[in-house]
Amino acid sequence: MVFEDGSALARPERAAVALKIGLSQKASAELYDVVVIGAGPSGLASAVYGASEGLKTLVIERGAPGGQAGSSSRIENYLGFPTGLSGAELAHRAWAQAVRLGAELVGPQEVTNLCLQDEYKVLTLADGSEVRTRALVLATGVSYRTLDVPGEHHLSGAGVYYGAARTEARSCDQQDVYIVGGGNSAGQAAMYLATYARRVFILIRGESLAASMSAYLIEQIGQTDNIEILPFAQVKEVRGQDHLEEVIIVNRGQEEVRPARAMFVFIGAKPSTEWVQDILLCDKRGFLLTGRDLVSDSRFAALWKRNREPYLLETCVPGIFAAGDNRVGAMARVASAVGEGSMAIKFVHEYLDE
Repeated sequence: MVFEDGSALARPERAAVALKIGLSQKASAELYDVVVIGAGPSGLASAVYGASEGLKTLVIERGAPGGQAGSSSRIENYLGFPTGLSGAELAHRAWAQAVRLGAELVGPQEVTNLCLQDEYKVLTLADGSEVRTRALVLATGVSYRTLDVPGEHHLSGAGVYYGAARTEARSCDQQDVYIVGGGNSAGQAAMYLATYARRVFILIRGESLAASMSAYLIEQIGQTDNIEILPFAQVKEVRGQDHLEEVIIVNRGQEEVRPARAMFVFIGAKPSTEWVQDILLCDKRGFLLTGRDLVSDSRFAALWKRNREPYLLETCVPGIFAAGDNRVGAMARVASAVGEGSMAIKFVHEYLDE
């Protein structure tokens, strides 16, 4: 990796890269009013509102800012951006805004453990350090589900990609590209890649995109000549030496071997909540229960000790809130995630006032 000043690092760890470009990996204080875990749209919104309203705010991110939205090539239905913007650009703007308002951001850094001490929440980080906070916002989002077909592990990052990496689009010039999945992220990727690729094939298991994709994207795809939808299709295997060369698909029961330059996979996601499931209540898929969903759960009464009902985004532990895609009932839209991250700070204030 070559940096702006001309220096280079060979096979660097993420921590070394972060240090080189000036990112902090250690919290500057031991106690915060609110700590936000995750710097996707919901986490960054919490950081902006927390810092702007005078709370001592820390954001901890284990990867890159933006979450799943950060990999989207073009978000066209976010309020205030009539021509759209990339997920990376949105994340960069939000990150800069949070810092300007006084939020402290640490990354790449991972939280490995959460424990409760009286009214404080104590977080243990991957480097062994600890951070204490009065309130906690979990905006950990979700991680991509993998295809788990022969050849996928060998070719991951070498033709098989999870998320629409904008940097890969130009390498697909006048080549055939495959997209697996029928959600909005898949549709946005298809539209972006269609400007470079010869043909873009969208593989879906069902009959149409109507059940899983916004109408505006379906209309755009229908008007784009080099995008083709393959219904009732799924990937059976991927092949290639050092890079993806062929995709083997089952199309309406018939096996086909097709040449491919790249394949982008959007087949859903799982919540990043494994490390808190022994403390917080989740549904059977691992999504966090909050607000009214908690009250209707049979396990809730034995855990909740307050004389009030939990706030809308509050988990079964008072003062711990969930915002964004890791929460039961989340809408999986950027605007919704930003709204939940902002709302979480309102409830943090109410909790701290107690």
